[in-house]
Amino acid sequence: MEKLRRLLFAALIFILAALLFSWWRHGRDEYGLPGLLRGERPSAANLTTPAKSKLELDELPLMSRLNDEFAKLSAAVLPSVVSVTTKTVRPGEMRWHPFFGLIGERAQVVPGLGSGVIISKEGHVVTNFHVIEGVAEIQITTNDNKKYPVQILDASPERDIALLKIDSHRTDFQALKFGNSDDARVGQIVFAVGNPFGLSGTVTQGIISARDRHLSDSQMDYLQTDTVINPGNSGGPLVNIRGEIIGVNVALYRGDESVRAWQGVGLAVPSNEAKMVVDRILEKMREGSRAAGVNGASGRGYLGLEVSSEPVNIDPVWGTARRGAMITDISPESPATEAGLRTGDVVTKFQGMAFRSPRDLLDIIRAQPPGSEVKLEVIRNNKMGDIIARLGKRPDATP
Repeated sequence: MEKLRRLLFAALIFILAALLFSWWRHGRDEYGLPGLLRGERPSAANLTTPAKSKLELDELPLMSRLNDEFAKLSAAVLPSVVSVTTKTVRPGEMRWHPFFGLIGERAQVVPGLGSGVIISKEGHVVTNFHVIEGVAEIQITTNDNKKYPVQILDASPERDIALLKIDSHRTDFQALKFGNSDDARVGQIVFAVGNPFGLSGTVTQGIISARDRHLSDSQMDYLQTDTVINPGNSGGPLVNIRGEIIGVNVALYRGDESVRAWQGVGLAVPSNEAKMVVDRILEKMREGSRAAGVNGASGRGYLGLEVSSEPVNIDPVWGTARRGAMITDISPESPATEAGLRTGDVVTKFQGMAFRSPRDLLDIIRAQPPGSEVKLEVIRNNKMGDIIARLGKRPDATP
């Protein structure tokens, strides 16, 4: 009998609690226990979002204007920044096998990625030398996702700057101008633009953290910035708030690897150094063009020679370029044959100018107009001499 009374008392308490809860929830639309007991699903209409922003734009006029100007600057700069994709052929190593003798491994094609900035309407592009060093193939992709072949005009390994030329007849490329890096001040707002990890059109904002930074005591000084620089940013521009190039992003210095904290420090070649390299390359090309009688006609030059893909290292005792191109084959009845070039000759200069790789020599020849008289510096049988040749028209060139 006692147990029955306790059970009735517990039931009464439960009923009273349920009635009290129902009275408290009267007129409320939230989902609760009765809805759960009736098998009803929660209603999406119960999600209430704020109707207004915490702050309106007119309450933050300076930040609103700064936000718009950052976006305006990015839109103005991005069309001048390109992606530089490369392929490098890594020769396979030769190994001695006890049963099969000397065995050569298969060559590997290694892809590379960098950035560049267009500095002329004709499509001249500045990037880092290390982006294009030793590459077998190079291609440029503009911000509108158009792909172009490219010529390597020249480079300065010491300053890590290279000048490229987009192989196109266009004269309407959107270009950026060089600013004066001597005017760069610590704390100045800058933007690093490039293609990190292949993500094109990436803009990061920061400040000039310091000036006159260097990686070692044998290298030039750099601008230090806290903009985010990642692999693929190399060769991209560091611009000021006027959209001028004040540096060329070159490296991300991480400091002591034993310290497990982010120490990313972005470094950039000052724009004055980069512009000096560009000016010297263009002046050297003008001098070579005048010597060759180049008058600006479209290049379809042809000599009819094949060269080894690997450059020949020249001993400094020769007093000439450090690298040459060895001729491996010559087409019969070609301009090269008529000029007296032979298989095994090592070409060290073209029109008095050194070149970085055998591929560059071929690109320079193709860029000259047919009929040009050119001078090649050649090493043959341990003797150096000059050979004068007259370029013909490349057989595959369209009229």
